[in-house]
Amino acid sequence: MNALATIRAAPGLDTYLELLEERLETAVGSHPGLVGEIGAETLAAGGKRLRPVLVFLTTPEERRSGERAVAGGAAVELVHMATLVHDDLLDGADLRRGQPTAWAAHGEYAAKAAGDYLFARAFAQLAATGDAAAVEILAAAALSLARGEALQRRQAFRPDTSVEEYLARCSLKTGKLFEAACLLGGAGPSLGAFGLALGIAFQIADDILDCTGDFDTTGKAPGVDLRDGTPTLPLILAARRDREVWRALAGEPVPDALERVAATDALEASRELAYEYAARARAALDGHPGRASLEALTDLVVDREA
Repeated sequence: MNALATIRAAPGLDTYLELLEERLETAVGSHPGLVGEIGAETLAAGGKRLRPVLVFLTTPEERRSGERAVAGGAAVELVHMATLVHDDLLDGADLRRGQPTAWAAHGEYAAKAAGDYLFARAFAQLAATGDAAAVEILAAAALSLARGEALQRRQAFRPDTSVEEYLARCSLKTGKLFEAACLLGGAGPSLGAFGLALGIAFQIADDILDCTGDFDTTGKAPGVDLRDGTPTLPLILAARRDREVWRALAGEPVPDALERVAATDALEASRELAYEYAARARAALDGHPGRASLEALTDLVVDREA
């Protein structure tokens, strides 16, 4: 059985995803108007629903169809959607998943408001359950997201960014929401460590795809990080090996910079670190009853093309 089949075999997953989509549609459509319309467009653009699946798989089997699991899954996905809307605005990205981004279609101010709306709807999901601990988990993750975005802005066009600084940013911008998804599952704090390591592995894999992917597969043009001066792991490592990549990451025009990145061993070295963090994630699963599905999900995260 391959990794995807292992995950799909988890009892109750199809039902959970149906409940999740209904909840998301209700959440974004609760307030008619432009921000609700943008929210609905963002939702309709699709997505992996990876974070809600983490909530599901880290929830004890007997509680997977309960309100906390569904509300938790909807909340982390809405926060993720909000960050995408805001990130696209900050990055000036015109397309995501092959469709115009919120700011490109509706303007800067509407995109800001829509992102804020999605954040608000996320917390409303958990507040309605009366579970203060769940709200606290998501609030901590949202704070980490903001800190991570601020750190990314400080690191922009800095080819001398260290690997440690990069990993700290990955932890804040990606890992902490994965961690929150696992903690909302409620199966124990060790699953938080699994989520944090998995999130970092996911981000490294994503940053590799920005250097190697194509529009038809990923839904966005390659080289966005290099254009924006975002020092990702493959770019940091390539800049150490090729002075022209260093210049490109610093914001100077270097037309063949992506080809130069590929000509170094930076992509292979980055994959090795992604696999290392995937191994850390697996190590946190010792004794967990849902280990097979979570390990399969880890495989999908690091070995993907989109």
